[in-house]
Amino acid sequence: MRSWRLWNRQLSCREVVEQVTDYLEGTLAPRQRRRFEAHLARCVNCPEYVEQIRAVVRAAGRPDPRAPAPPSETELRTLYRILREE
Repeated sequence: MRSWRLWNRQLSCREVVEQVTDYLEGTLAPRQRRRFEAHLARCVNCPEYVEQIRAVVRAAGRPDPRAPAPPSETELRTLYRILREE
């Protein structure tokens, strides 16, 4: 019965902040999503927070898969040695 109570209680604002990325990516389980949306329906501040995060994600976009990978530690050390010698 304890687990039922845990699932039946309402989410806190802190839990919404912790789960917002999963919510926006659509990876929350159906029950978690319903709890998340129930919180948004009754909370004064969280809907605005979720929309702000959604706007940030839209503005940032997705990384370009064609972009080169960042240099490895070995490559950075080699470059550093070359630059020190100049």
